[in-house]
Amino acid sequence: MNIDELKNTWNEDITDKTPEISIEQQNKIHLPLEKVRKNMRNEFWWIIGIFVFAFLVCSICRPFKLQLYITVLIASMLIVTIFFFSKFFKLYNDISNTELKTYDSLKDLINQLNLNKQYYLSYYISFAPFIVCEMLIVLEFIPWREPLGEMNVALILIVSVIIGLFLLFFCGKYWFHHYYGKYIRHIESLLKELKE
Repeated sequence: MNIDELKNTWNEDITDKTPEISIEQQNKIHLPLEKVRKNMRNEFWWIIGIFVFAFLVCSICRPFKLQLYITVLIASMLIVTIFFFSKFFKLYNDISNTELKTYDSLKDLINQLNLNKQYYLSYYISFAPFIVCEMLIVLEFIPWREPLGEMNVALILIVSVIIGLFLLFFCGKYWFHHYYGKYIRHIESLLKELKE
């Protein structure tokens, strides 16, 4: 067997393992990817608007101690958000620069999308400490008719944190499913079609 035959055999093996994706299938994939990108852009601008609004509300809070606590809390939330949105921005760029010509490139894209699903849920769960801080600030600065006892403070804090955690988790799951999950499942179904 000469070198040319060996090269041809090698190239045939490689193309058998990584099937090409037709233009029609690439177009089917690009539609849900565009929807994902559009939703990512919209979410980014909503988050910016929310933080601008939060800082504006914070600027009118009184007394100064309350304003300071809320400003530090919102700034901390902003740092966490910037960290996670840098991960999402990387996916956003990868989606726009992806050449989906082979089965393996599509499989790699699915893995990136699923990894970002975990980032997304982690983003929502990472706000748990902020819920605790918010509740402590609320309990400290809201004027009550009668001073709250230690058991009442503990009960309000524990119940609100538990409810807040469940709300964060389920809202994050629903939000991801509604804005991203259905498109990811559509791409996964196209991947299964290619595999067959």
